[in-house]
Amino acid sequence: MSERTYKSGELLKRFFPYYKKYIPTLIFDLFCAALTTLCEIVLPLIMRYITNTGIENVAALSLEMILRVGILYVILRIIDAAANFYMSYIGHVMGTKIETDMRRDAYAHLHKLSDSYFNNTKVGQIMGRITSDLFDVTEFSHHCPEEFFIAALKGIASFTILLSINVPLTILIFVIIPVMVFVCGKINKKMRATFRAQRVQIGELNARIEDSLLGQRVVKAFTAEGTEKDKFEKDNMQFFSIKKKSYRYMGSFHTATRVFDGIMYSSVVIVGSIFMLYGYINAGDLLAYLLYVTTFIATVRRIIEFAEQFQRGMTGIERFLQIMDADVEIFDEEGATELNKPKGDIEFKNVSFEYPDDHNRVFKNLNLEIKHGEKIAIVGPSGSGKTTLCNLIPRFYDVSGGEILLDGENIKRYTLKSLRENIGMVQQDVYLFSGTVFENIAYGKENATREDVIKAAKLAGADEFISALKNGYDTYVGERGVKLSGGQKQRISIARVFLKNPPIIILDEATSALDNESEYAVAKSLAELSKGRTTLTIAHRLSSIRNSDRILVLTEDGIVEEGNHDELLKLNGLYSKFYNMANEIK
Repeated sequence: MSERTYKSGELLKRFFPYYKKYIPTLIFDLFCAALTTLCEIVLPLIMRYITNTGIENVAALSLEMILRVGILYVILRIIDAAANFYMSYIGHVMGTKIETDMRRDAYAHLHKLSDSYFNNTKVGQIMGRITSDLFDVTEFSHHCPEEFFIAALKGIASFTILLSINVPLTILIFVIIPVMVFVCGKINKKMRATFRAQRVQIGELNARIEDSLLGQRVVKAFTAEGTEKDKFEKDNMQFFSIKKKSYRYMGSFHTATRVFDGIMYSSVVIVGSIFMLYGYINAGDLLAYLLYVTTFIATVRRIIEFAEQFQRGMTGIERFLQIMDADVEIFDEEGATELNKPKGDIEFKNVSFEYPDDHNRVFKNLNLEIKHGEKIAIVGPSGSGKTTLCNLIPRFYDVSGGEILLDGENIKRYTLKSLRENIGMVQQDVYLFSGTVFENIAYGKENATREDVIKAAKLAGADEFISALKNGYDTYVGERGVKLSGGQKQRISIARVFLKNPPIIILDEATSALDNESEYAVAKSLAELSKGRTTLTIAHRLSSIRNSDRILVLTEDGIVEEGNHDELLKLNGLYSKFYNMANEIK
């Protein structure tokens, strides 16, 4: 998926509002930076004063004067140490707070994005953007204003003092600086490109590792360790290649700054010594000049070297904004109202749908009415749009044409939260979160009590096996529930929905992956769950839907057959064909 790139000005404009809450901290941080700068600027003046006094009037160079100047400098160094502590501690904490705020915003925005975004973006890339990419933003947000503020103070102060000491020598130094900035700027531009590529590739590497580890059983079952190792090696070496390239540019960058440092120092030493020889500058002034040039060059070098950290931070901000600027396709319409205690009448009116990313059409002008409390089953060949049809009701996707009505109102007129709160889903691929059985069932209802959870588990037929677990409801289920069987996971997911207690239920092939014993237990739970609720069931096992009020046969041409089990068998059509095939397989 191609992603937008941003100019530096736009990145900074979008980033600066994150400072708003921390302006008092930032102002005091810059005040401390000014204090450290003052301490650094005063030293050459002290050395100039002592040297010139010693050469021109040695009698004036008394112990009292030296101690007075020394005490002043010690006080300045204490102030400098305190200011540095504040900058290092509170300044970094401010940067961490900004990083935390950005990560919070990115996480919240990710939950607003539709399935289309996640279908086209690797989880490893997303993880990289909201973790490691934002680490660099901490350093950037703290050091960026600090470094530029210090550089401005030192630059102006050094330039002014250097001019006051010797104008021709100062002009010579400042002629070299634009050349230095131009050369380092060219290298810096290439560095940013490699940093961006590095971030993308580490995301790919994370995605590869995640994919391989989550599928480790499949890898072992097909003895594909060698294949996975080769894939990893390819991505790993590509990352190495990009990182090697970035270090080459970094090396060129640092070498260029040192070369220009050498040119400036050499110019001051050679030309300054000639000026002193002919009486254009005295020894104390030349010493002060050298110290100020050292301060000035160190400042220029620090800013140029900060460019590396600056570019890392800018890359992190750019990848953060690529998340924040991802379109929210499913959102609350203006004036959306809360859906309270719906009956559960659902109507599809001339509904058309195609996937927004590849425009693959699923169905066109589909019409369907479902009465509240009715049990509807949907069957059909793979790829006919059964799951998609059901996913349109809670607005995981929005229709491309037509409308879906709930109790006579377009579902877009309800808030997403209230709409989804009234719909319960049990899917074939059950997702359990890493945690306890209790936490996974309680996920269906905020602030659920232990009694609520146990009651839901009993209704789902799950209490018996949960109680037999080592730690009962406090048993850790492992990542994605790997410590439980398919039937156990399925019943926990049904218990979730019982706890949620919605008026509309969607069962997406909830028993297709289970063995006969588990299927029987889960089917009993589902039958209990469906009582008095509008229920849509997607099933491949036709035996599980024989008692449905209506069965719909969905193909790429839409709903081609409709009726109960006996009526559809008499039609001797597609449903009858599916049913006979299932009996032959048995």
